[in-house]
Amino acid sequence: MIRNSFFLVLTLFCSCNYFQPEQKLESIARVGKSYLYKSDITTLVPTGTSKEDSVLIVRDFINRWASQKLLIEAAERNLSDKKKTEYNALIKQYKIDLYTKAYIEEVVKNNVDTLVTQQELKKYYDENKENFKTNGTLVRLRFINLAKDNPRFATIRSKFFDYNKKDKKFWDTYALQFKSFALNDTIWVDMSQVYVKLPVINPENRDDYIQPGRKAEIRSNDDVYLIKITNVIDKNQISPFEYIKPTLKEVILNKRKLELIKKFEKEITDDAIKNKDYEIYK
Repeated sequence: MIRNSFFLVLTLFCSCNYFQPEQKLESIARVGKSYLYKSDITTLVPTGTSKEDSVLIVRDFINRWASQKLLIEAAERNLSDKKKTEYNALIKQYKIDLYTKAYIEEVVKNNVDTLVTQQELKKYYDENKENFKTNGTLVRLRFINLAKDNPRFATIRSKFFDYNKKDKKFWDTYALQFKSFALNDTIWVDMSQVYVKLPVINPENRDDYIQPGRKAEIRSNDDVYLIKITNVIDKNQISPFEYIKPTLKEVILNKRKLELIKKFEKEITDDAIKNKDYEIYK
């Protein structure tokens, strides 16, 4: 057991500057034949921690260390040999898996080509588009949310529904007056995002508004929502290319990584056979 008197000694070397490394190992706690040394906790307490907090942090660490040592010793004494053999095999396999996974990840990170061209993305999409179906409704739209008493409301409304990209200067000037807006209707968004951005549209009335080409002016208290739906793709349809470009890139990169891993595993095995480091005895 860790004696309470130890903690009185602890306060003598706990400070804001905290423990300075010593050349000679100094034990600060013992459980059976296991020792915890001062050097084991030199980086435990952050710089600037008060003496009182330092003591609490170190005390908690030592208590947890002691509990773990006592538990592992009890487990080694009381678990059956069969159980210990099973767990030791798992530990050995876990080490193998951990090391090889880390090594392969480093090899892949340093060797995989992460550049994916637009042509590659399009080619993969055209060849596999049936595998990329929509999980929900996708919408392309533009909208403005502004106060209904805005003095330029009529002009804003007219320009919105007769939208022209040449009016960029106009929109840059008046955008600060809008409570929210999105004028880029070339981007596909999920229906869940539409509900968030346009609270006047909900699952009950969505079919009234979410239609290709639909124009709507919806008043809500002191606000007005001007909405133009450009296009709609329903659930379980082929996802548009632009919408799934990020997914396509990840799929292609993962495919490259798997191919690189397979090639690397073959090469390392072939080299071992060539160098007579790997043999199968008949």
